[in-house]
Amino acid sequence: MRPINRVLVFVLDGVGAGEAPDAAAYGDKGSNSLSNTAKSVGGLNLPNLQALGFGNITPMKGVAPLRPAEGCFGKLTPKSAGKDSITGHWELMGVYLEKPFPTYPNGFPPEVVEMFRQATGLELLGNKPASGIDIIQEYGMEHIKTGKPIVYTSADSVFQIAAHESIIPIEKLYEICKKSRDFLRDEHAVGRVIARPFTGDSPETFARTSRRKDYPLKPITPTVMDKMIKSGLEVYATGKIDDLFAHQGITVSNHTTNNQDSLDAALEFIQLSFRGLLMVNLIEFDMIYGHRNDVKGYAQALENFDLYLPEIQRHMRADDIAMIVADHGVDPTMPGSDHSREYSPLLVFGEPIKSDIDLGVRNSYADAGTTIAEIFSLQAPPIGTSFLKEIALK
Repeated sequence: MRPINRVLVFVLDGVGAGEAPDAAAYGDKGSNSLSNTAKSVGGLNLPNLQALGFGNITPMKGVAPLRPAEGCFGKLTPKSAGKDSITGHWELMGVYLEKPFPTYPNGFPPEVVEMFRQATGLELLGNKPASGIDIIQEYGMEHIKTGKPIVYTSADSVFQIAAHESIIPIEKLYEICKKSRDFLRDEHAVGRVIARPFTGDSPETFARTSRRKDYPLKPITPTVMDKMIKSGLEVYATGKIDDLFAHQGITVSNHTTNNQDSLDAALEFIQLSFRGLLMVNLIEFDMIYGHRNDVKGYAQALENFDLYLPEIQRHMRADDIAMIVADHGVDPTMPGSDHSREYSPLLVFGEPIKSDIDLGVRNSYADAGTTIAEIFSLQAPPIGTSFLKEIALK
């Protein structure tokens, strides 16, 4: 087998490739983030992804199937329970969750509110699912008047605490979040506690600041990233990878908050000399466009990624391979703004591997991580089947 010394993984956050077999159980029948978006906008223009075989994964108006394709292509099936970002990313790296993280479509129950009061000595405002902007516009003035923090959730498994930086200083807000993380355990072990500071003096001027901070759960079993670090390999990360993995299994991180900065950071990392893994999270499909049902914005973000892809390819070394995957769907054409239970697209390309290989429908997102484990001769995760032998050049 030709040597592979680096694997570059690009996670298109929220870019699903069609409803998973159990989508109906999640209320997501009919979801297909890629196909439905392409149809809605009259076709996508993704020539670089198309050349790799992207159009072979799921029907996409404007992105025709292409054989022979320059890359290997297929779909990954979600196996863990749940459809949030942590679940998807953890499964990609070999962690299986039997139970989903708790969500709170009706707000947090009285016992959680009481635990918050006892842990922090504070009463709270809000306590319902809401967008971050809407909640501070609704409760921001009352928060300024009373000093009570604004607690809210979303479709994700999150416990979010918003506070004006002049009312609850940032370090105090972080301390409140740490205390909340401590009591949110067992049945209330949400995936993330998030500090959401903001500024402004009226609903019209309220704006969230860049000093957001996440307090995630730690992976319940060692990830492929953890195993790589233990074996002396390096793991570079950008986007929100550090938050999703509780800052574990990472050698160097550049925490970025938008697609362009994440891609630029990835390109800088690719030009460094290291052996191991680069994990890149591209958040805008989910955070900016999917949750807001912005179909045109979602489509444009896909086309922007496609435009950047040749720059990544130009800087890949002869012993690099790249994978393009997702952590869940967020079909912007579907009612509501929740994540959708979908297949992940799978593209694999690079000089050390074959081209035009149909990897089919894989049984788990963890097939990606299990393949990486085999590349670096690591112990395989408890789930996932490697596809290395199917793609490796000799």
